[in-house]
Amino acid sequence: MAYRSLIGAAIVAATLGLRGRWGAVGLRRPDLHLARNLAHFTAQNLWFYAIVSLPLAQVFALEFTAPLWALVLSPLLLGERLTRARALAALLGFAGILLVARPGAAPISLALLAAAGCAIGFAFTYILTKKLTVQVSTAEILWWMTVSQAVFGLACAAFDADIALPSAATLPWIALIAAAGLSAHFCIASALRLAPATLVMPFDFLRLPVIAVVGLVAYGEPIGI
Repeated sequence: MAYRSLIGAAIVAATLGLRGRWGAVGLRRPDLHLARNLAHFTAQNLWFYAIVSLPLAQVFALEFTAPLWALVLSPLLLGERLTRARALAALLGFAGILLVARPGAAPISLALLAAAGCAIGFAFTYILTKKLTVQVSTAEILWWMTVSQAVFGLACAAFDADIALPSAATLPWIALIAAAGLSAHFCIASALRLAPATLVMPFDFLRLPVIAVVGLVAYGEPIGI
């Protein structure tokens, strides 16, 4: 998490410098930035813990309760209207989650609770991102996300006074994770700037069938009926 965020901050800084966009970066809502990034950092750590212990499809299925939480909480926290079509999309998504997660098929474990907990953290991240997009630029959101989460990551990594350096074998993968994650955050922040969260979040369900196929092809994780 620490190195991912440090690389992400370097990418954002280079992009802002090359495009002459540093003027778009301020600190107009430090309270929202801090709340958003704490929620996201916590959710990501829970997610990383879960993917080590559970099949990818099951982790993503539980994580995908996040759009449902966002759909339910958006009318309360953002004042958005939950239409019949959006409610139907949420119900269909929840049905898909039940099919993949199969509640009761596996005993409750810390990994399952972590996957469920990360969904709530991601939901609050989406909602706070939506609130920020009304007041600040996407560049500002990405900059303070990477910088603050680098600080959080280094603080947690240094808790035992032993921060391991990435090896030559792992560094390219960490860089790839940083670039992919940053691209995803740019896309979601841009989408939330243009449309209501209740419209944007159901599209996130597309990741579930994709990751089930990746788990099958890359890791031999079976897909049952």
